Amino acid sequence: MITALDHIAIAVPDLSRAIERFMNDFGIKFEGTEEVEAARTTTAFFPMDGTSIELVHPLDGDGPLVKYLDKYGPGIHHICFRSDDLDADIARLREKGYIFTADEPSIGAHNTRVIFIHPKCCDGVLIELNEYPGDH
Repeated sequence: MITALDHIAIAVPDLSRAIERFMNDFGIKFEGTEEVEAARTTTAFFPMDGTSIELVHPLDGDGPLVKYLDKYGPGIHHICFRSDDLDADIARLREKGYIFTADEPSIGAHNTRVIFIHPKCCDGVLIELNEYPGDH
């Protein structure tokens, strides 16, 4: 079951500049970065009251986010909903006709299991579902 809005991800071409903006200009606490090999991104975390902002940047200038930034430019990349039973949510949504960008979940930031719903199923919005270790 989907239980919360986990995060909003923003694609950024200059990670250092974006981190400085969120920390210094907006005064939001910076929690650090993590390289997410499966997505080929470096992600910066800004926790906020029950959710977080994640800045995503191409890892080593490579991966699918490069194409995304070239095509769409910087901005909101996706929203992520937390699930307490990812496999059940995937099965339920597939029965309703939702299409996922992969056949199976992969490992995302914070060692979560993640899968993305294709944006054409959600009015152009890329939606990620994640499940934290131990939630299921």
